Amino acid sequence: MTDPQLGVFMLALFVVAIMLGFPIAFTLMALGVGFGYMAMGDTVFQLVVQRTYSVMANDVLISVPLFVFMGYIIERANILDRLFKSLLLAASGLPGALAVATLVTCALFATATGIVGAVVTLMGLLAFPAMLRYGYDERLAAGVICAGGCLGILIPPSVMLILYGATAGVSVVKLYAGAFFPGLMLAGLYIAYVMIRAWLNPSLAPPLPKAERNVPLGTVLGGLATSFVPLAFLIASVLGAILFGLATPSEAAAIGALGSVFLAAVYRSLDFRKLKESVFLTARTSAMVCWLFVGSFIFSSIFAYLGGQAVIEKFVLDLDLTPLTFLLLTQLIIFVLGWPLEWTEIIIIFVPIFLPLLKHFDIDPLFFGLLIALNIQTSFLSPPVAMAPFYLKGVAPAHVSINQIFRGVMPFMGLVLVAMALFYTFPGIGMWLPEYLYR
Repeated sequence: MTDPQLGVFMLALFVVAIMLGFPIAFTLMALGVGFGYMAMGDTVFQLVVQRTYSVMANDVLISVPLFVFMGYIIERANILDRLFKSLLLAASGLPGALAVATLVTCALFATATGIVGAVVTLMGLLAFPAMLRYGYDERLAAGVICAGGCLGILIPPSVMLILYGATAGVSVVKLYAGAFFPGLMLAGLYIAYVMIRAWLNPSLAPPLPKAERNVPLGTVLGGLATSFVPLAFLIASVLGAILFGLATPSEAAAIGALGSVFLAAVYRSLDFRKLKESVFLTARTSAMVCWLFVGSFIFSSIFAYLGGQAVIEKFVLDLDLTPLTFLLLTQLIIFVLGWPLEWTEIIIIFVPIFLPLLKHFDIDPLFFGLLIALNIQTSFLSPPVAMAPFYLKGVAPAHVSINQIFRGVMPFMGLVLVAMALFYTFPGIGMWLPEYLYR
């Protein structure tokens, strides 16, 4: 078997291994070291040390544990309940007010945490029973929570964008600037869809009782001032420091982490147990990401050394694709990979296979990364292995079936595809702000 054939066989073996449930990071390292030893001998062990050290020395990755810690602290700050109630009062006169308040809460909370499972679970406990109690259609309510909970993958400060930037060599600052308007666009599409459906068919999302809509303006403003404003100010401070060059992503993440601790202390919801849990979960998540980076670097290095990357590039180039068909092919592959894999594995392991081809098709890596960020929204929503619906099912009432939840998320998956089409047709939605700020 020639070296290129060994490389392709190694990739195929990896896919089989993850389908069987083997730990992904250590599978990558085992295959990389095993096949590398066959091809390089003892030199492969030097490669392992070099790659491990390069991950440890990567300044960009310092922001990952800081943003994750910020998210876990905010999750435990008990501000979600008051945030949802204040936004509900503010949106009480709109069609589908409960759903609109849920989506805005999800967008803001997902932006602050970036942890899809936490947002979907907490909103499933808070907003889902409320929507069912007011007579909302179960499928619509489920779709709102699942789709809204995934927005943190796209809207800055997104950990996914940090990992893509480190993998593709793209500025995280530009990625944050580029993802800002696509994230708002997708959230806006969700809200518009809910309001239109509620307006056309009020039985799907009945209006709130009149007594709950006639709330004094002072009460509404007071609720927003004590819940929405502090969290929005923290997020705006972190993003503003990054986008306007006042701080690096790592420095801004440190500000966000400290701010989240201060916010939790102000709300009197921070104790040693919650702090300990947040630190433990941050360490676990960060260790997973770093080991994935180490494993993927070892694997990709051996894969390229064996000639596997050249085989894939030649295969794609022989297809004589246009830039559009290349984008369609890559996005379809990423969509399918979203069934068995988490977004971290997709970004760190499979996206690097496509990156060398971008220059041939004259595609900006920044544009490609933003398109992937939109696409990965579907990874959490698309059956049969959709994490967001399963998170919701875990906290939903027993009479709500997983099939109802799946049917509820399908229209929102369609809206993600609409957002991707709009972004491809009008790339300025994502490219204008980084070009304007950093020209």
